[in-house]
Amino acid sequence: MAEVDVSKCKLTRYPTPVLMAPAEPIETINDNVRQLAERMIEIMIQSGGVGLAGPQAGVNLQIFVVSVDGTKENAKVYINPHIEVSGGLDGAEEGCLSLPGVYAKIKRHKKCTVTATDLEGNRFSETGEGLLARAFQHEYDHLQGRMIKDRMGRVQQIAARRRLKEMEQQYEKK
Repeated sequence: MAEVDVSKCKLTRYPTPVLMAPAEPIETINDNVRQLAERMIEIMIQSGGVGLAGPQAGVNLQIFVVSVDGTKENAKVYINPHIEVSGGLDGAEEGCLSLPGVYAKIKRHKKCTVTATDLEGNRFSETGEGLLARAFQHEYDHLQGRMIKDRMGRVQQIAARRRLKEMEQQYEKK
């Protein structure tokens, strides 16, 4: 695993290719990974989000951060996570920092358990319900190369088409 230039990490928007590719596992937890986690928390809070995945920071690594109240104090880091969903499905309005201006009712499981590694290299499990479960599933999707646009129903896709096209054109101009 190559060193990450944390100074270059910034919020990545659709259609940047890193958002559509499955993320790679983190092999070693070192100071570089800890700096990446710190930077991701900064990006998430500055952007007003409750979660941020590695690809959203421009890094193709299996790491995400979550803070359901949007504070640094309650932010938690999940490295190489695995998710087990349970409970019925629930539809709720969802947005994504990497898809500004796109909102859709997304069906997610009401409950899920994440098993991940922390910044000290310890494996742990955490079960979440409601917004926390939704955040886990949303960020985990990013690590699989999926975004909310991929989970939208047909009518929602049509409604979001213009905004997605605008983002694609802005990306091509860069």
